[in-house]
Amino acid sequence: MTEYKMFEGCTIGNRIPFIEAASRFVFKKVGVETSQAPFSCCPDPTGMKSFDNDAWLTLGARNLCLAEAEGKDIISLCNGCANTLRGVQHQLKHDSLKKEKVNAELAKIGKEFKGSIDIKHFVDVLKNEVGMDKIKSAITKQLSGLKVACHPGCHYMRPAEWMESDDPMRPANLQKLVSASGATVVDYEELALCCGSAVTNAYEEHGFANLKIKMDSIKNSGADAIVVNCPACFQQLDTRQRDLSKAFETEYKIPVLYLTELYALAMGASPEELGLKFHRTR
Repeated sequence: MTEYKMFEGCTIGNRIPFIEAASRFVFKKVGVETSQAPFSCCPDPTGMKSFDNDAWLTLGARNLCLAEAEGKDIISLCNGCANTLRGVQHQLKHDSLKKEKVNAELAKIGKEFKGSIDIKHFVDVLKNEVGMDKIKSAITKQLSGLKVACHPGCHYMRPAEWMESDDPMRPANLQKLVSASGATVVDYEELALCCGSAVTNAYEEHGFANLKIKMDSIKNSGADAIVVNCPACFQQLDTRQRDLSKAFETEYKIPVLYLTELYALAMGASPEELGLKFHRTR
């Protein structure tokens, strides 16, 4: 299989490194080869992009240049990072004036954006490059009996204009991958609803209201666990359930797993090896 440049992103590397460990475990099992590059922050697709789009484009393009120099595609463990890098590439490929302006800045550090590589979310690599058969062959412990609610997250599939990964309102890729573990995927009404992470950071009351709608829908589905593929969503759903319980005097206690953590457990890793003790909701 083609070697990818690994883009872990700031949040996973600095705050939840156990997700990187689980991802590397799974990639090794299914034959996804990766190597490192001195990437910086992507930067994030909400805050900085809103305040200074040109700086956002330039910093994102600098990251892309590092992968272009080796002629290798990027595999991202993070919805936001994949969204930023794909969004930067999309804008610069469709706006020659922006591209010229960004390359003038990059020239100061001896770099030039060409748009010659691709950026792939790890979910898409697992689904489209690795394939279900190879994933299933690596699973040694079927997770039958486990009921899972999936949360793919907004930035994985929206805007569809440049993410091109899944149906933006009726996503299915994460559910298909979870099913490969033997777990039962449960349906719930608010599958495509935002977890409220970005809103919570600025307006906690409104973010919590959004999260409550999401969690109530998941709770009513009878799910034993929630599986995600975004670090921001992971933190919102894992760390904020306790706060949500206090705010609304209702118990929310549904464990949250990254897709690669779910797979690692199904492929023989122990909870101790994966650092599941560092999860807040368990």
